[in-house]
Amino acid sequence: MSIDPPLAAYTARHLRLAAGNGVATLTLDRPERKNPLTFDSYAEMTAIFRAAARDDTVKAFVVTGVGGDFCSGGDVHEIIGPLLERDTKGLMDFTALTGELVKAMRACPQPILAAVDGIAAGAGAIIAMAADLRIGTPRAKVAFLFNRVGLAGCDMGACAILPRIIGQGRASELLYLGRSMTAEEGLAWGFFNRLAEPEALAGEAAALAREIAEGPTFAHAMTKRMLQMEWVMSVEQAIEAEAVAQALCMTTGDFRRAYEAFVAKRRPVFEGR
Repeated sequence: MSIDPPLAAYTARHLRLAAGNGVATLTLDRPERKNPLTFDSYAEMTAIFRAAARDDTVKAFVVTGVGGDFCSGGDVHEIIGPLLERDTKGLMDFTALTGELVKAMRACPQPILAAVDGIAAGAGAIIAMAADLRIGTPRAKVAFLFNRVGLAGCDMGACAILPRIIGQGRASELLYLGRSMTAEEGLAWGFFNRLAEPEALAGEAAALAREIAEGPTFAHAMTKRMLQMEWVMSVEQAIEAEAVAQALCMTTGDFRRAYEAFVAKRRPVFEGR
């Protein structure tokens, strides 16, 4: 599946996509089953995040669900059942498909904000984990429940990414037990950046996304890239890499605009280049 920019002109078929004012919002909209994923919605989300790299009008993403839940994971009837009929190659095709979504989210230059209400389970928990920022509600429950269905916790990058967010011991507990992480735990452990009441979640997520979108786009993309690349670097390598990255940011017009705004004692208006 391919999507030509801009995303604002694209009509999503398997989820809702709205784009404007620099923010694209992806909404999982199957509330009767707590917004589960299908083969098609996996592929479409991946395509949207891949296309975002070519869309200069989108500065930030919000991913959310409707009906008081975020995402219950893969649809039991439309994914789990059919997987039981696949051979090894067919199963590898599926796990590659799911992994591509996380890779697309991490490669997408725009910061991604997950707005999590209610259930975020299985692949839903993974999508929240793969985002750059997370806002939850007091009733949010995040469950990496793969072991509950006889699978390993090492799904879609969980063993690599989750420990970096909440720590190795806490990640191990969640991945071995498959229990839900409460909103309070998520906030205390650093999984959630903040909590909001359910009725205020959409507004807070939109406000934070707009604040990001108003910032220096190239610099934000560089920050996201370096946050990922430096996972496998020594401190010395990271310092050298950041020197190059920051020098590149200093060549942008936004760097000059920030200086000119400071001199004029006004707020800078960034143009993304």
